[in-house]
Amino acid sequence: MRLIQALCVLAAMVATSATADIPRTESGKPDLSGYYDGGSLTPLERPRDLGEKEFLTPEEAAALSTGTEFLNDGRSNDPNRAPPKKGGDGVNDFGAGNVGGYNAFWVDPGSGVVAIDGKFRTSIVYDPPNGRRPPMTPKAMMKMADNFSSFSHDNDGTASWLDQDGPGPFDAPEELALAERCLLGFSAGPPMLPGLYNNFKRIVQSEDNVMILVEMVHDARIVRMNAEHAPPNVRRWLGDSVGHWEGDTLVVDTTNFREDTGLYGGDENLHLVERFTKLEDGNLLYDFTVDDPTAWTGPWSGSYVWKQTDKPVYEYACHEGNYSMGNILRGARRLEREELERRSAEAAGEE
Repeated sequence: MRLIQALCVLAAMVATSATADIPRTESGKPDLSGYYDGGSLTPLERPRDLGEKEFLTPEEAAALSTGTEFLNDGRSNDPNRAPPKKGGDGVNDFGAGNVGGYNAFWVDPGSGVVAIDGKFRTSIVYDPPNGRRPPMTPKAMMKMADNFSSFSHDNDGTASWLDQDGPGPFDAPEELALAERCLLGFSAGPPMLPGLYNNFKRIVQSEDNVMILVEMVHDARIVRMNAEHAPPNVRRWLGDSVGHWEGDTLVVDTTNFREDTGLYGGDENLHLVERFTKLEDGNLLYDFTVDDPTAWTGPWSGSYVWKQTDKPVYEYACHEGNYSMGNILRGARRLEREELERRSAEAAGEE
């Protein structure tokens, strides 16, 4: 924990020294308002085959401009991405049965990697020093499996879940993954991480509140400045975010999450600290620390750069009426009916 605190202080000191010439509000605080592109080809976790290699050379960073190295070998940035199903392609096969999905045209993870303090990191996670998140607890691993049950189900065209214990993956809307229900998920967080697409953000800042609009899943976070957290019994999908300034860095402390969070594996004990620092080039350094003792065996921290842009955040109509949810449930009921009829006919034939 001391290492994390030291790294955060160091990052704040370095960032503050580089933000003398930035736009400011009337009160003198850095003006973070604007649009940002959070796409990045830097993976969340350092690929194991890179071992202890913390940084890329400029030549290696330039070689990642197409993103194929990460997309094709499964190193997607999105930590909430469903695990590929048996026989799936690992990129396009997101639903129950491959009925067509996202091809490369729709994928927009970013156009390259961005240096922090002149160095290209091999991962967004910088603590633990191996660039990878600590192991998950058994409870969190079970939670991950439950959250992805409808995504990762191996569809063989039958109601194969009828003989399994517990609820089936398509028993009711509540059994579908949070992302499939367009409630939370993918890379929206918090913390907000790069994903396969929809990486734009918008910040609207006032003296009393900061609004962070996330393109993915349409979420708008409201950060209350210099306030107290809500009582522990008040739980929110995005948690309760309270902000304050430490020099030129906006620090956002978020607690009071619901049992299910936008960071899959995280739970109601998630404590998130985020740091937003405006850089002289107009970009934003985003640094975060996740501490959830019932989900991970230790805290972990990461940082990456949001690139300033003049492109607005367009509406992400995640479900467009959610017609697919009804069709998923109707299809499951039909498969169950067909399977029960088949078993009934088979039993009658044996009599």
